[in-house]
Amino acid sequence: MAITEPVEFTTHERISALIHGDTKLGKSTLSGTVPKPVIVLDAEGSWRFTAGRKIYWDPNEEEIPEYDGTWDICIVHVRDWKTVKIVFDYITSGQTKFVSVVLDSITELQRRLKKSLKPNLDPFKIQDWGDLLAKMDAAIRDFRDLAMIEDITVRCVVFIAETTEKKGKWRPHMQGQIADSLPYWVDICGYMYRYDETDDEGEFIRETRQLCIAPHDDFIAGSRVREYLGDFVEIPAPEPGDPGTVIQDWMIKIFKTPIKEEDN
Repeated sequence: MAITEPVEFTTHERISALIHGDTKLGKSTLSGTVPKPVIVLDAEGSWRFTAGRKIYWDPNEEEIPEYDGTWDICIVHVRDWKTVKIVFDYITSGQTKFVSVVLDSITELQRRLKKSLKPNLDPFKIQDWGDLLAKMDAAIRDFRDLAMIEDITVRCVVFIAETTEKKGKWRPHMQGQIADSLPYWVDICGYMYRYDETDDEGEFIRETRQLCIAPHDDFIAGSRVREYLGDFVEIPAPEPGDPGTVIQDWMIKIFKTPIKEEDN
């Protein structure tokens, strides 16, 4: 597995992204291509199948691991909402060296929050729904804003979400109005899908995955960086054992590539 040299980004060179799509498409794999080191709040247990040099951290029982260059991905298994709060407090305290944060998935994290509010599974009342949505709203915004804090090292925040069809469009699967407002809170909202590439005679060439980051009639998507990445971004298949650098490469293209002057 290739070990990629770290790339330094400033607080003005930051990205927040939301990736939604059908199950088992490779959303977690794509989010693993962020700048390293990265901390992953894994609420679904899917990161045991991803590539990379990984360690596991239980913030309820252990001190924050020191980044020593022997690992790139720190995975936290999130079984309750308390863990989310502990991780956030560690990051904002400045004790960590994480450049990226991944929440996978916020759909499942919202279910964890719901359970924490009603641990006995009592029926939700109107005020309970209001509490759920307010706390989830605040948590997503707080994590997004981590990349704006100069005193810490975070420069990239990625949210993974399930997808659901509503009002004729595929959109992030979240309860409440967050589903409609969330895409506006991030720099990139991408809908991930697969399709079969064919030749001029309609013969199958390969299966590929793409991320739509432009407004579309069939799904919620959009971006502030389409001039750099285009409307549809092909997601290359990762090399075995290597997480790749797709999202890091996006950031390099957006922030580090010199602007070419127009010829007179």
